[in-house]
Amino acid sequence: MTNLMTAPAETPVQAIAATPSPAIHVETVSDYSEFLDLEEQWDGLVRASGADHPFLHHGWIRTWWECFGAGSTLHILVVKAGDRIIAIAPLILTPVRMWGMRVRRLGFFYNAHVPRAEFIISQRPQEAYRAIWTHLAKNRCWDLLQLCQLPEASETLEQLSRLAAESHYPAGVWQSGESPFVSLETSWDEYYDGLPAKHRSNLRNRFKRLSQAGPIEVEAITSDSGLTDALGDALQLEAAAWKRDAGTAISCDPDITRFYVTYAQRAADRGWLRLHFLRAGSARVAFDYSLFYANRIFLLKLGYDPAYAPYSPSNLLLSRVLEGAFEQRLACYDFLGETAVWKRCWASQSKPHFWLFVFSNSLKGRLLHSIKFGLIPLLKSNRLAPLRRAALRLAALKNRGRG
Repeated sequence: MTNLMTAPAETPVQAIAATPSPAIHVETVSDYSEFLDLEEQWDGLVRASGADHPFLHHGWIRTWWECFGAGSTLHILVVKAGDRIIAIAPLILTPVRMWGMRVRRLGFFYNAHVPRAEFIISQRPQEAYRAIWTHLAKNRCWDLLQLCQLPEASETLEQLSRLAAESHYPAGVWQSGESPFVSLETSWDEYYDGLPAKHRSNLRNRFKRLSQAGPIEVEAITSDSGLTDALGDALQLEAAAWKRDAGTAISCDPDITRFYVTYAQRAADRGWLRLHFLRAGSARVAFDYSLFYANRIFLLKLGYDPAYAPYSPSNLLLSRVLEGAFEQRLACYDFLGETAVWKRCWASQSKPHFWLFVFSNSLKGRLLHSIKFGLIPLLKSNRLAPLRRAALRLAALKNRGRG
């Protein structure tokens, strides 16, 4: 006979279902050695998050910090459920000046050499984002949260914008540009036949003319073997054309040189490096510095020997690399960076990127927001064109009077 006063035994499934999820809390990592200790868990989190690019991995961010981090402070937010890391907000705190004001800017490990960034979230995303935002809102160490190069589909862009609005923090979004890419879902022949006729004709003619200098081959450096000499040749090619005179070549800046050299070595150790050279006979006439990750190729840098400029060697190299990517059945070739005419010859699709600006809920924060998203756009608009013309005429009259 069943005892009606006794509860039925709990099944194992019910016991698991009844187990509460571990509480979420946020820790701040500001010590470099603590950051280094996170490497294994960090990279495991990136893999679990499903990121389709390598620019969230610990090695990339570590290399950036070692080369460009001077003047900033680590402010990495680590979200834990119990003892398990479920999210990381890779942030640094940097003192800057904006419109004459001292500003404490909290943002990604970012400069012009970072093509894409994001928070790293593997589990319980809604709770993780709210925990990050609650921690940021309670923290008084920043005037501006500036998150650069977020992809259009970024959940960080969506969630932080929503949470800031709910908390009545002034915020705004700026589109930074679009990165062209080639989807490799078809065959090389089908893709090539779809390129502009003039572009295809130029490629055929230039391949034919360059072949007179010797056999045309693609050389790929993917490991430590020969890497040091290959990087030296690549940097010489990158600086050989107009970039050295303009001061924008990698070799013009020791920090930038160290960044690309150090990361090439670390990427090679992971099997991600793809340093391609176009050879005409025995000469390396063009190169590209790319990464292979998640069945995709990401183009970081390229250059060529100006003596071979009539042959457009960078385009010839790109043609061979793309053909190989199709043959290997890769998913995508991502040009990264801003769109450009030469990229548009190859790619008809692009990925927009955005910067999210969230200002502190203070008098200074609201003033900064008003300048960034009110005054500056107004000054750039045509509505003030008559005022600018009048000011120029007045200045001209004053100068004439002095003469």
